[in-house]
Amino acid sequence: MAIRQERLAGIILKEISEMIQFEVKDPNIGFVTVTGVDLTNDNSYCKIYVTFLDKSKNPERQLEALNRTRGFLRSALGKKLATRKTPELSFHLDTSFDQGQRIDTILNDVKKD
Repeated sequence: MAIRQERLAGIILKEISEMIQFEVKDPNIGFVTVTGVDLTNDNSYCKIYVTFLDKSKNPERQLEALNRTRGFLRSALGKKLATRKTPELSFHLDTSFDQGQRIDTILNDVKKD
């Protein structure tokens, strides 16, 4: 990713995180952490990776609720970005944390043996 795209991805990550935390009022979303942003080369599409901290709720339903706010978040992001076009947003579950925990438990089990 080019330096300009990395900088834009960092700005999008920060702005989306703040908007979800302070402006989105959907109780079905719960506590969410934005873990990463992937932009296409032409900055027209943006994949946003999230993890949900409340494991008692269904993460798929929380993700659906978050995807319903895409239009609001995109319009608010467009007002904050100084770019020609605002990328289309799509939210995806980030499973890397769960995979990392699984690998850690496997390695700890191997150490015990």
